[in-house]
Amino acid sequence: MELIIPNWEAPKNVKAFSTTRMGGVSDGVYKGLNLGMHVEDDPVLVNRNREILHDMAALPTAQVWLNQTHSDHVIVLKQPTTEVLDGDGAITSVPKVICTVMTADCLPVLLTDTEGAKVAAVHAGWRGLADGILENAVKNFTKPVIAWLGPAIGVSAFEVGQDVVDIFVSHSQQAQKAFLAKDNGKYLADMNMLATQRLNYAGVKTVYRSNMCTFEDSEKFYSYRRDGVTGRQATFIWID
Repeated sequence: MELIIPNWEAPKNVKAFSTTRMGGVSDGVYKGLNLGMHVEDDPVLVNRNREILHDMAALPTAQVWLNQTHSDHVIVLKQPTTEVLDGDGAITSVPKVICTVMTADCLPVLLTDTEGAKVAAVHAGWRGLADGILENAVKNFTKPVIAWLGPAIGVSAFEVGQDVVDIFVSHSQQAQKAFLAKDNGKYLADMNMLATQRLNYAGVKTVYRSNMCTFEDSEKFYSYRRDGVTGRQATFIWID
């Protein structure tokens, strides 16, 4: 198993990591540590993967899993729960409550205030970014916030249409910088830049990036754009 520890200067009591597909018991197109229960992998194997992760990462409680729908909904967690909650972000100020998001190209974003009193995990696809999910998460904080952008599809692989460009540019002209025009009328979108812009607008000035591309590294990451039917990695954060 290989875990990615965020390259940020978070408070010592804030614990966080992203998984890769390395390790685990899933097979075929899901080969590795698939944590997604909704992608038609064998539920028995997914549960085993989750158990393996929980034990090897020495997690303090059960992870809180979300039913993600590319919305702008951020859930405030007050206690651990085995119930799967509807939303694309989770935030808590309660120690040992593990905020979790799953991805396979979309951008996982972790947030913490500088005192380590509150943390959040956000699933930011382009729709969620455009609808303001990062802003919705940040407004729950009252102290200065720092952010980490985890593994996601890189700018060289994320092709979008004019409609996506127009949505972001209608919010801010600065967003145009995040799109590189191609000869076929499409654009290459920089999710890291778009997320950084949105975070900056929301008052978050310190943003760290993993700069890891899920599309390009098939050995380490699941990628929906690359493979279609595939598994999910996950990103976790909690207060120790």
